[in-house]
Amino acid sequence: MKFTKRRSALVAAGLSGALLLSACGGSDDSGSGGGSRGGGEGGGSYSFYIGEPENPLVPGNTNETEGGQVIDSLWTGLVEYDPETSEAVYTGVAESIESDDQTTWTVRLKDGWTFHDGSPVNAQSFVDAWNYTANSANAQGNSYFFANMAGYDDLQATETGGQPAATEMSGLRVVDDLTFEVQLSAPYAQWPTTTGYTAFYPLPASFYEDPEGFGEQPVGNGPFQAQEPFQPGVGITLTRYDEYGGEQPANAESIEYRIYTEINTAYTDLQGGSLDVLNELPPDAIAGAEEQFGDRFIETSFGDITSLGFPTYDERFADPNVRKAFSMAIDRGAITEAIFQGTRTPAASFISPVVDGYRADACDVCELNVEEANRLLDEAGFDRSQPVDLWFNAGAGHEEWMQAVGNQIRENLDVEYQLRGDLQFAEYLPLQDAQGMTGPFRSAWLMDYPVAENFLGPLYSTAALPPAGSNATFYSNPAFDQALAEANAADTNEAAIEGYQAAEDILIADLPAAPLFYRVNQAAHSERVDNVIVDPFGRVDTAAIQVVE
Repeated sequence: MKFTKRRSALVAAGLSGALLLSACGGSDDSGSGGGSRGGGEGGGSYSFYIGEPENPLVPGNTNETEGGQVIDSLWTGLVEYDPETSEAVYTGVAESIESDDQTTWTVRLKDGWTFHDGSPVNAQSFVDAWNYTANSANAQGNSYFFANMAGYDDLQATETGGQPAATEMSGLRVVDDLTFEVQLSAPYAQWPTTTGYTAFYPLPASFYEDPEGFGEQPVGNGPFQAQEPFQPGVGITLTRYDEYGGEQPANAESIEYRIYTEINTAYTDLQGGSLDVLNELPPDAIAGAEEQFGDRFIETSFGDITSLGFPTYDERFADPNVRKAFSMAIDRGAITEAIFQGTRTPAASFISPVVDGYRADACDVCELNVEEANRLLDEAGFDRSQPVDLWFNAGAGHEEWMQAVGNQIRENLDVEYQLRGDLQFAEYLPLQDAQGMTGPFRSAWLMDYPVAENFLGPLYSTAALPPAGSNATFYSNPAFDQALAEANAADTNEAAIEGYQAAEDILIADLPAAPLFYRVNQAAHSERVDNVIVDPFGRVDTAAIQVVE
């Protein structure tokens, strides 16, 4: 998931684990940073910082953290993820997800779940939503996540603006009200683990009557409901849904999602007590935050990566050697220490350390090597007389470290730079998708599910080119796509990992983006709230939060 801001010792569910998932609850710990969700018997209201979402609040078209945080308060998926281990657990809508061949899956739902409008959550709710999201005519940003289903290709128009050959995937079939069948185009044993992601959420029948209006005031099946429209630039207040079908209803009566254009302003409000939850802190506040907030300071590491993306469609960055030169000109360790006080880890892999498949030394061109960088730049004939644009989204604390990247490029490559950080997040992402980046750009990703593939396919496969996915570098290599497909079809966890690493090796050779660092995130909350749990995906469990005064 694209993000502006997403616990170590995280273990990805293995292939056998995906086949044998059983119903279980979360951790029994309590207190800030981890714990039980509570029983929904509390009250009160609290405020929560977000940036402006990119799109209206529709699960199939939300693949960034600002809208995603709100979506997760409004919806519950087939499976959920344990806040301590990130393993998929059956506390969501699914009773079971089973397969004999890892290709055809039977999904059985729990009875009694309803949407906020009172209509039932049934098999049709999922099948219709998935077909809508996959259909290229609907231009949904999460379409890519259905690319491994039989019949997906028939829902993709052959030309821009055209109509696809079908509107329903042949791989989806409703069996009865609480059962549906999913046929994949190839075996994928980890598929059940993926289904807790936003793209797989159900939609009520009312969505199709007015998709645009629905995005302003969504109707989900989660612990909170929207009883008023979302206001751009302001936010939205959600109220507790008393008929929630999950195991743990929301503790608070309501949550106010408050939009800020500057994270420093949000931090000032948190310090003053007028904001209750800030799920990331600005870089210059990190050093003194623990002393200031005490046990209200939360530090967690999770499955994410920050990279410097390259516009492979731009002639200046079409040559992999140019991209490698820029990567080798960056001293990642220096930036993590000077700017982030050691709360970042230099990255040398496209895969996060928290999932199986990570290799600490995978990327040889992710190490500082000024001499080799200049040799490659000269070999590529790069014009050093023209400055490069360095892009990042405004108001989220990125200017200082991006300036440090620019200074290193200038010093080590003798190439001047211009910072391009004037766009808010909701403007920045569409410009990426429209091939509007005129130079290297800040790219960041939080895992959607704990599988190595999630750091590869959604960002770099051909099937994930916008608008179907998040491949903002517009990189495309059939060899990479094939290696990824073979890894997904592996029949053992070991073979899958080997396959993902082979795909990663192709990425490193082409380097459409330069991995920079992995984060340890800092969050904090006011004295008014407790039980603030940040999960392995960087999301706050808003239903668990308790208002204490």
